[in-house]
Amino acid sequence: MLDHVAELTAAIDVPLNVDSEQCFGDTPSDIAATVRAIADRGAAGFSIEDFNPASGEVDPIEIATERVAAAAEGARASANPMVLTARAESHLYGGDDLDDTISRLTAFRAAGADVVYAPGLTEIDDIRRVVDEVGIPVNVLAWPKAPTVAELASIGVRRVSTGGALAWAALGTLADAGRELLERGTYGYFDQALRPDDRRALE
Repeated sequence: MLDHVAELTAAIDVPLNVDSEQCFGDTPSDIAATVRAIADRGAAGFSIEDFNPASGEVDPIEIATERVAAAAEGARASANPMVLTARAESHLYGGDDLDDTISRLTAFRAAGADVVYAPGLTEIDDIRRVVDEVGIPVNVLAWPKAPTVAELASIGVRRVSTGGALAWAALGTLADAGRELLERGTYGYFDQALRPDDRRALE
């Protein structure tokens, strides 16, 4: 991850936010070390989530909040302070308890998060409630049934993430082109090709 961060910050001139999962550490000092390493590679922001891949479960709120606090302390202590996004992940893993999600996001705010994020929410009334009750900038995941960007903006959402969707869309187009060529021997995929003006912009 750190190698990728360094490569990206060297290649772009816009702020980079890093999906740093659980910040790759079991203790507050480990988390802080990861945060410093991300900052040292030029990132402008990063996230920490409450899903624990080792247990396959969402951490209890007390543990998750302690981890957010450690990440916030590391972000503030950096020579280049970063924006911290704290994520409540249960809706990605079959959970539907909005009260619990709001409690978590509120606790993360109190622990020092700058932005909160509950990926998987798609109902505009649920998202509006999060925005109204949590009281700091809210990030929403672009999802097939999610409200449009304009609708999200109208209820106060401050940031929309695509996750891996744009990459999967590009790979889907590539797979469809390969099937067309293999199965029909035609070239209709050229209709989806990058336009000449966009190609020239890459030169």
